Amino acid sequence: MRTRILLADDHSVVLQGLRRILNRLEFEVVAAVRDGRAMVESAVALKPDVIVADISMPLLNGIEAMRQLKELRFKGRVVFLSMHPEAIYAVEAIRAGARGYLIKSADDEELIAAIHKVLAGKVYVTSPLEEAVMNRLHAPRAGKGPAGALTPRQREVLQLLAEGRLAKEIAVLLGVSVRTVEFHKYRIMETLGIRTVAGLAAYATKNHILA
Repeated sequence: MRTRILLADDHSVVLQGLRRILNRLEFEVVAAVRDGRAMVESAVALKPDVIVADISMPLLNGIEAMRQLKELRFKGRVVFLSMHPEAIYAVEAIRAGARGYLIKSADDEELIAAIHKVLAGKVYVTSPLEEAVMNRLHAPRAGKGPAGALTPRQREVLQLLAEGRLAKEIAVLLGVSVRTVEFHKYRIMETLGIRTVAGLAAYATKNHILA
């Protein structure tokens, strides 16, 4: 049986390239989506064996999408293919539940090898980052910063605010009232000690919520 793969990336040229690489031999690309919310919805509906995803996606970043899938007890494996070469992104991805992390400069063979490794129940981290990532994963964790005090829904609202979306638009996307969005916004600002949306955007970028 062919391995069923879901692709998630907000760049169509990347999705097209991944389709060409993976829609062959033992792989079958079952869908390609362009934001983190669609990634979660498609994963639940299609139940792919593997998701190959970017981190920097609109509406919901890849790491937050991974956290939601973990809460939903998604059984498939997630491999991040990211533009970010910093170890901290790989660490956060794996802590969120991902099983693989590669840089977008990786070649076809490395991506295929990573997929095979995670399907075998192992973790794959691209070799330039592997030592730093493993050291961080095994080091004692520091106490939670302010971002760690936010709820998953608050982090979701924070990303949407940082993208410049209005409360009414966020309410429609999340299926809640505008008043609920404004309440989350107030609590986020209170928790983080930030008074402006511009400040929230800067904070979200610095803390990898808006990657």
